[in-house]
Amino acid sequence: MLGSTHGTLTTDFRARVEACGETPRSAVHSTAAPSAADAVAVDVSGQPLHADVPDLDRFFRPESVAVIGASDADGRPNTGITRQLIAWAERVGARIHPVHPTRPTVFGLTCHASVADLPEQVDLAVLLVGDPLPVIEELAEAKVKFAVAFASGFAETGDAGAAAQERLAAAVRRSGLRLLGPNTNLNAFEEFREDLDGPAIALITQSGHQGRPVYTLQELGIRLSHWAPTGNEADLETSDFISYFAGRPEVGAIACYVEGFKDGRRFLLAADRAARCGVPVVAVKVGRTETGARVAASHTGKLTGADTVVDAAMRQFGVIRVDGLDELQDTAALLARARRPLADGVVVYSISGGTGAHFCDLATEAGLTLPTLSQARQDELHQWIPEYLNVANPVDNGGHPVGDWRGRKIIDAILADPAVGVLICPITGPFPPMSDKLAQDLVDAAEQTDKLICVVWGSPVGTEEAYRTTLLGSSRVATFRTFGNCITAVRAYLGHHRFTAGYRSPFEEAPRTPSPSYRKAQALMRPGQQLSEHAAKQLLRAYGIRVPREQLVTSAAAAVRAAGLVGYPVVMKASGPQLGHKTELGLVKIGLTSASQIRDAYRELTDIARYENVPLDGILVCQMVERGVEMVVGVTQDELFGPTVTVGLGGVLVEVLHDAAVRVPPFGEDQARAMLTELRGHALLEGVRGAPPADVDALVEVVLRVQRMALELGGVLSELDINPLMVLPRGQGAVALDALAVCR
Repeated sequence: MLGSTHGTLTTDFRARVEACGETPRSAVHSTAAPSAADAVAVDVSGQPLHADVPDLDRFFRPESVAVIGASDADGRPNTGITRQLIAWAERVGARIHPVHPTRPTVFGLTCHASVADLPEQVDLAVLLVGDPLPVIEELAEAKVKFAVAFASGFAETGDAGAAAQERLAAAVRRSGLRLLGPNTNLNAFEEFREDLDGPAIALITQSGHQGRPVYTLQELGIRLSHWAPTGNEADLETSDFISYFAGRPEVGAIACYVEGFKDGRRFLLAADRAARCGVPVVAVKVGRTETGARVAASHTGKLTGADTVVDAAMRQFGVIRVDGLDELQDTAALLARARRPLADGVVVYSISGGTGAHFCDLATEAGLTLPTLSQARQDELHQWIPEYLNVANPVDNGGHPVGDWRGRKIIDAILADPAVGVLICPITGPFPPMSDKLAQDLVDAAEQTDKLICVVWGSPVGTEEAYRTTLLGSSRVATFRTFGNCITAVRAYLGHHRFTAGYRSPFEEAPRTPSPSYRKAQALMRPGQQLSEHAAKQLLRAYGIRVPREQLVTSAAAAVRAAGLVGYPVVMKASGPQLGHKTELGLVKIGLTSASQIRDAYRELTDIARYENVPLDGILVCQMVERGVEMVVGVTQDELFGPTVTVGLGGVLVEVLHDAAVRVPPFGEDQARAMLTELRGHALLEGVRGAPPADVDALVEVVLRVQRMALELGGVLSELDINPLMVLPRGQGAVALDALAVCR
């Protein structure tokens, strides 16, 4: 694993927090009215624009601790917990006060009969009781800052447990203290090694056991600073700890195991704060499948969220999502401790052509950039490597050069190339003495360079001296056991630094006041109803989104006049508040070119509507727009994150291919463009088979205007579906040919 390569650490916590643009807030809920200076900035929908950062210093480093329900009786579960808490309090320098109504002493310490009898105000109360609810009021009266509840039987057990948890949460809100749990454990009070230096990993888990692989990284020399086992999150949640850890000067990366989010918006604000602070967040998020989501809900009692939205939201705010706990530990370790890359290029160096080719295939497929080394660099390498071997990238040394003085020269020459930011050396198995010499050369070179050197030690044994002593003993080399984990970590490392280098908080750009469009749109909304296509298009017009020339008519004669004004050929469509998919009912007629066709179409459309018992507000006579790329842009309401914006291939393709990208407002133009590049059908916008490139700028503008609608109308707009949005050739704009809007 990687040692300390991060450079000098910032020692002033407040300076780190101010660099993130915020001031830490008290961890205790304030009951006083906020002053104007303390007012929380909100966007146009009333949502906060900054993370609420709790001051958790006294949670992790309390001066005094009360253990409610302390015990030293043999065979009692509380006895072991009490013993561990006493040892932890001694390590952090805290005074500990056992509390039990019938015990005069516990482990030789004076035991107090109740919270009211405590000799001093305590920072942290640990509740070893089956029902923590009755104790909360006592803690509030004693002005306790924090409490931890281990008890289970809450939201993870079903509806009755969820109701009990809500009563507990309400009591905590009234009390002014902050609560960790319920259904948590002792992980916050683990023993952390004090002999390790360098940037640390801060760990957050909703299941304590799932954090063990990261915790044990300490045995490989990787520093851990905190562990927050959040449990059911009746009060303190994952987002609170992300926000707090992002401002800690010793934290180089935050590793999370998440089963569900309590509040999607708070999570995004926390991720935004971490991005502004430049602190990577690496997360395993359960719920990719229905089975995973169901099991997670039974464990923690929280929503896992629609996974496509969760995945998009995490990517949007720079959270690195990984699948396995092995990936979590390797990626977090690399991101915590490696310096900012000097270049994005990755070079693969091996003693086997097959190994190099295999690794390059996987790395290229994963999106890593493998530059071809310059001809001058290749000529230099061929001084030490036979001419018949490839040194363009991957670099194949053939084996023998690593065993003598040539090995180090090859490594130094590769690192000297300005296109190279990362050197990866896969060693598929030990072959002493050459593998020993190669490992030592890589370690020595790492001490002399600011570029990242990674080694994949492929031996299944892992007891070799070159691995256990040389590589793991290095503070500068990142050592992995599998190709996949190495590629995942390096991709995350390069991606994180690209993301944060140009990061601008979208919350800073979020609209604070309603636009004139909002006032126009309000008059069109019908609570609890679906708007007709005509009304939905009026809504689009209010936000400056182009629709075809069209008129709503209620007679055949009016339809003929409208066609003359709109211009032949025309499209005729039934318009009514209960109409969704009109084509399936035969309620759309296209390519009409004469008055007789208009009259026949009007009669047929109204007859079908009467037969299907579909109320109409009229028939739309529309301009026919044919040449372009059909897209869909829409708004839906997510249970966790609120309004979301979707863009994808439109028409019938949206239902066949499900090719769509999602973002959670607010987001800027860069994210709107990124949505388009994520589409499998993105090439259609670039022009295929002689078709001209589409007006991508106009499409991006529509996405941003729809986002504005989502932000301003999120409280009343349940769903919006523009399908198809016809994106015309470059410079000609985009036209919403059909629209569906549903009001809450």
